Amino acid sequence: MRLSSVYANVTTRQANVFTITIMFFFSTIFVGLLTAEMYEDYEIALEQSYIVDGNLLSQEDILEQKHKKLKTLMIKTVLVVVTLSFILFALFLGLNNLFNKLLNKDTQTFLDFFEQAAHNDQVINPDAIFFKDFKVMVGYANKMVEKINAQKYALQDMNTSLEDRVQTKTADLLRINKNLEEEKKFSQDLVKSHKEFLRYTVHETNTPLSVILTSIELYVMKHPKDRQLSKIEAAVKNIFNIYDDLSYLVKKDQIEYPKIVINFHDYISSRIDFFSEVAGHSRVEFNYITDAPDAHIYFNGTKLQRIVDNTITNAIKYTLPNEIVYVRLVQVGAYLDFSMSSKSKIIKDTSRVFDEYYQEEKTNSGFGIGLRLIRTICDEEKVEISLSSSDASTIFKYRFKMMGE
Repeated sequence: MRLSSVYANVTTRQANVFTITIMFFFSTIFVGLLTAEMYEDYEIALEQSYIVDGNLLSQEDILEQKHKKLKTLMIKTVLVVVTLSFILFALFLGLNNLFNKLLNKDTQTFLDFFEQAAHNDQVINPDAIFFKDFKVMVGYANKMVEKINAQKYALQDMNTSLEDRVQTKTADLLRINKNLEEEKKFSQDLVKSHKEFLRYTVHETNTPLSVILTSIELYVMKHPKDRQLSKIEAAVKNIFNIYDDLSYLVKKDQIEYPKIVINFHDYISSRIDFFSEVAGHSRVEFNYITDAPDAHIYFNGTKLQRIVDNTITNAIKYTLPNEIVYVRLVQVGAYLDFSMSSKSKIIKDTSRVFDEYYQEEKTNSGFGIGLRLIRTICDEEKVEISLSSSDASTIFKYRFKMMGE
């Protein structure tokens, strides 16, 4: 066991009492030993001085005289030694107390310093310390306090700066958030106005388009169709397709589109007939081939029209002049593959043509919203889409689940 661990809880006062006790104990032993040694010396000296006037004294007289002188000498010697010992002890004790007081004073100064160091910036005055070793410790302690204070003030400045920056950033964020809220409200109002405008436009466009088509049909019943009238009819049907797209976009989140049983072959034939005038105006022809004339699908008519009509109008728009658009409806197991192919410019990025407003060439008007609408409906109804493009042809293919399979 280490000595430092045994006396780890001994105070300075206890150490002083212990030291004084040890000093007194050893002083007493010293006096006793010194007295015993002196007694032996005096006894020898007395034995040598027993002859008086050259005659020997009687044995009893010698013994009595010896005891008297020895006793007197012992008393004097002990008093001298004890007095001297106590004087030395008192002198040492006084010096010890003086140095202890100085030591306690320096120690208390350090204790007071460390007790108050956490609450103030006060340092120790070196002139208040007596011992040189403690003065060296004062220098180290004062340097420590100066360094701690410097770090404390630096941290306070940093904290103040950080608080200011946080407040500034918070104010900026609040201002940005307010601006974002205003912009969000403006955007929402703008979108709402845009939807209202589209809804109103779609509603108001239906009647004049219907009147124009009806008028054209009545006119053709009484007069032969000329080239100009064919152009008008083709343009109106294109507008009708755009109108149907807008109408679907405006209403798709507000109404449900129930599914019905549809003869897919008859439906495709009717839509080809509807756009035949548009195809003729663009100098392209349709060639419709099917091996499933009686195949049916369970689908919503509005959504199916958006798929078929937009595929047909895009084929008419991008097929090269005097080319044929091949339309096929083929049964493949439990599915019906509806495809449309024609010779056109190669589509370089087939993965992006279904993106809204995508244009491979900035000089072209792009595929518009039609193909994006097709992608959305096919994703909703689990219809598979495939697209390939080469010098020979560009092919759009859709796979529908056949009813009854």
